[in-house]
Amino acid sequence: MDALKTAQYARALYSVHGDRAEAEAAQKMREYQATGNTQEAQNWQAVRRTIRQIRGPNQS
Repeated sequence: MDALKTAQYARALYSVHGDRAEAEAAQKMREYQATGNTQEAQNWQAVRRTIRQIRGPNQS
């Protein structure tokens, strides 16, 4: 997934879920890891990192 699409997913997820968005992305990442789909897991990890940037510092 390219950076633009990652940012779009992250913003949309954050818009819908607010502060729970990062946890939602982490859940998706774990689901894909469990099925062995490493590429999709990496995509969701990137979405999670982008959400963390959107939320800003000290928002762990």
